[in-house]
Amino acid sequence: MRRPANPPAGLGAVIWLAVVLVPVYVMVSVSLTRQDEALGSNALRPPRHPTLANYNTVLDNGFGHFLANTVLVAAVVVGIVLVLCVPLAYVTVRTRGFWSGGAFRLFLLGVAVPAQAVVVPLYLMITKLNLYDSLLAVALPTAAFAMPVSVLVLTGTLRDIPEELYEAMALDGASPARMLFRLVVPLARGGIGTVVVYASLQAWNGFLFPLIFTQSEDSRMLTLGLFTYVSQFGVDIPALLASVVLSGVPVFAVYLVARRTLVGGLMGAGGK
Repeated sequence: MRRPANPPAGLGAVIWLAVVLVPVYVMVSVSLTRQDEALGSNALRPPRHPTLANYNTVLDNGFGHFLANTVLVAAVVVGIVLVLCVPLAYVTVRTRGFWSGGAFRLFLLGVAVPAQAVVVPLYLMITKLNLYDSLLAVALPTAAFAMPVSVLVLTGTLRDIPEELYEAMALDGASPARMLFRLVVPLARGGIGTVVVYASLQAWNGFLFPLIFTQSEDSRMLTLGLFTYVSQFGVDIPALLASVVLSGVPVFAVYLVARRTLVGGLMGAGGK
C-alpha cells in the first residue's frame, strides 16, 4: 500500500538537512582557502583559489601523533567499558537480588554527576597514582563516565533476549560464563556496537580531561592539538578547520561501517 505524501515532513527534512550540511560545507570550503581570503570573504562562497596548503600545515604540525594518541585512548576506553559493562548488565538482567539491583542503581547515579563537579578529586587521585601527564590519566576517567550510559543501554538490550533461550542453554548444562559468551554476546551485538560508538565518541571528543590531566606534547590529543593554530596574535582559521575536517574523517568512517549495528542496538537485541 502506497503511503500518502506528507509535504510538512518533507519540508522539515529538507530544512534539517540544510542545517546539518551548511556548517559542513563552510568548514570544508574555508579549509581550502588561504588565510587572507578567509578573513575577508563570504564563508558561503566557494574558494576562488582552492589550496591544500592548510592540510599540509596540519600534517606537518604533529597531527599524526595527536591522532595516534586519540585512537589509543579511545581503544583503551572501549576495552574497559566492554570488559566491565557487559558482565554487569548480564548479572543485572539475570539476577534478581538486592546487590545486583543496588549496583545497577549506583551506576545510574553516575549519569547525574557532571565531570566538572569531580575534576578536583580526580586530579588528586591521578597525581597520587603518578599517572599525571599520561594517556592513562585521560582514559580511566573517560571510561568511568561512559559506563553509566553504557550499562543502561546494554541492560535494555539484554532484557530483550527471550527467557526460553536461557532456559534451553541451562538444560544443556551451560554455565553462566558460557551463556554470556555463546548466547548474550552474539545476540547483543547491536547494543555492544552502540556502546562502542558511544564510548569512542566520549574519548574522541573529550576536552576537559586532556586539558587538566596532560601537559606535554607527547601526551597531547586531537582536541588539544587545535590550540596549535590559536595564538595571542590571532587564529589560523583555515588550518584550524582543516584540522577539524581531518579529525572528523575517522569518526565518519566508523559511523559508515557501524551504522546498521548502531541502529540495531537502538531497536533492541537482534535489531527487532
